[in-house]
This record gives sequence, C-alpha cells and structure tokens, in this order.
Amino acid sequence: MSVDADTEDWLRLTLPAGVGGVSVLKLLRAFGAPRAALQASRASLDGVIGARQAAALQAGPDAALLAATLAWLQVAGNQVLTLADSAYPANLLNIPDPPPLLYVKGRVDLLSHAALAIVGSRNATPQGLASAEAFGRELSRGGWCIVSGLALGIDAAAHRGGLAGAAGTIAVVGTGLDIVYPARNHALAHEIAAKGSIISEFPLTTQARPGNFPRRNRIISGLARGVLVVEAALQSGSLITAREAAEQGREVFAIPGSIHSPLAKGCHQLIKQGAKLVESAADILDELGGAPVPAAPAAVAPAATPLDAGETALLGAMGYDAVDLETLCVRSGLTVEHASSILLMLELSGRAGKLPGGRYQRIGGA
Repeated sequence: MSVDADTEDWLRLTLPAGVGGVSVLKLLRAFGAPRAALQASRASLDGVIGARQAAALQAGPDAALLAATLAWLQVAGNQVLTLADSAYPANLLNIPDPPPLLYVKGRVDLLSHAALAIVGSRNATPQGLASAEAFGRELSRGGWCIVSGLALGIDAAAHRGGLAGAAGTIAVVGTGLDIVYPARNHALAHEIAAKGSIISEFPLTTQARPGNFPRRNRIISGLARGVLVVEAALQSGSLITAREAAEQGREVFAIPGSIHSPLAKGCHQLIKQGAKLVESAADILDELGGAPVPAAPAAVAPAATPLDAGETALLGAMGYDAVDLETLCVRSGLTVEHASSILLMLELSGRAGKLPGGRYQRIGGA
C-alpha cells in the first residue's frame, strides 16, 4: 500500500530536525496546508518561524528517517493521524498545543472513545499496583478507555487493568514507536498494540530523553476526561500530568494513602488543591455521570482461600501502614521464623506485599 502525497507532505513538514511542533502549528496557521508551507519562499518562512528553522525546513528531513517512516507505514496496524484527519482525537484539538501529527500503532478508534487517565509512581507499592489495576479494570468495564504512559509501576498496572476490561487502553509514549521504553514492558507493549493502541508525537528512532516525558504528559491528560493519580511523591511527574489536566479543564482524582507514606504525599497535596478524593471506581463513574457501558460477563474468579488464625492475627497486627518484620513480631507475639512463614503465605495469596527496606503492607481489603 502506497502512502498518499498529503501524508508525505505532512512527514516532510514535521520530520526536519529543529522544526518543532509549535513551529509547525505556526506554519499551518500562516500557510493553511503542509504543501503550501513546503513551497513557500525563504523570506516568507523566515517571517513565520525564523531563519534557523526555515533553513532546516527547506533542507528537508533526513532521507533515511523519511524512508524508514514510509516503510513503517506499510506495516498493518501502523499509521499517522494529522490535524486534518477526521479520526484525529477531538479532545486533543482543544488543548493549547496539539501535536500536529500522531504516530499510531493499533486501534485508531480508541482515540475518540471516552477515556480516563491513570498515572502514578514508577516505584509503586504492592497496594498501589493492585489499586491501579483494579481501578483500570473496573473503569474499563464501565466503558472508559484507560490512558497511561507505559512506564513501570502504576502506568503498567493501569494498562493491564484496561486490557482486562471492555474499553481497552491507550499507551502514550515518549519515544518513537519503533522503540519500547522501558524494555521491561516489551511484552505489555506488544499486547497493547494488538488489543489497544500505542501513540506518540515523536518520530521513529527518537530515544527516551527527559524532556520528552513532560510533553507526553499533556497528551495523556488531553485525551482523557479526567486523570486519576494513584500514588505519587511530591516531586513526581504524575503531578505534572495532573496540573496539565487541570489547566486543560479536565477532572483530577486522587487516591489517599497513609500519612506516613512518601508516595501518598503527592496525592494528598492534590486533594488539598481541589482534586476529588476517591476510594473506588464507582466514585469516578458517579462523578463523570452517565450509565456504565455494559461489558461482556467476566470470568468468575475462584474463591479466595479462607485465612487461618495465624494469618488473620498477623494481618491484624500489620494494620494498613507499611511495617517491618520486627514490629510485626512485637505486635503479634510471634517468633521471626513463624511470622516470616505466615508472611510468605500472605504474599503468595496476594493479601500482603513486600516493600523496599524489608517492610510489608496489606493489599486491598485483605
């Protein structure tokens, strides 16, 4: 399948090194269409984007990159969406600096579906991971496509939840779509490409750079009706996404946590600033309104194995904050060996998780 001339014009407009998205938007406002900008005189271009970027545009894109992009577009499931395409997500048109071109791998239809973003810490707790996946699954079952950034931790868990529901998931990445970052999410990325959608505004071969991710965040929030922050430290990039969401007029939700947890402080700060405190996916569905979209019946999970007396006692001693083994032994009166044995069983059953520093935390309503 050949790439049409209009698409190639968009690539020639957006691929030259040094011509950024803001400059492309200026060119489109000035000249109306990519071909008109590409055919404009040097003097006209200088007046719109300055001499340096005008020279870069007239020099054209790297020939190898253009050829690789055209070849990538021949692969089933790969395409680009431009601002002129009817399938370009309407929500992104309403943000101050929409990406002129989106690279898409997977389902384009999801980009126009009702969506909610879930973001949070890369170094999440077991409880945070469980919450992100559970919220993603329930919101997806309720008809909301889950948007996140394919990072480790909360993002990955949210994507898995979205895939398990009815509405799927969209991963917005900060690299070219020929690169999976982080590499540990390679299998997850392939599953999302097969069942959901992966998108980027960055050309192929673009490596992960710190400056790419704040730009990616505006697309995550821009696609969504609202953003849920699950766990975040005070300096977390997730707070950037939440701020972008608020500036874009989206809803911001946050899950509270322990007052002693550094990963709860970002969420608590958001709540103080007006984010809506949520304890369940139903809180978000109630806030956003509308009846949940019916989903296919989910497989019935096997009944959980009942807790024995020792497990019940140790969970009671654990409470809902992270706690170390020594403290657990003092509270429960158990020996280190006995407590360690019970903790192993609680981990295997998904009722407790181990944190850095040898601490443990109850998961869910265990």
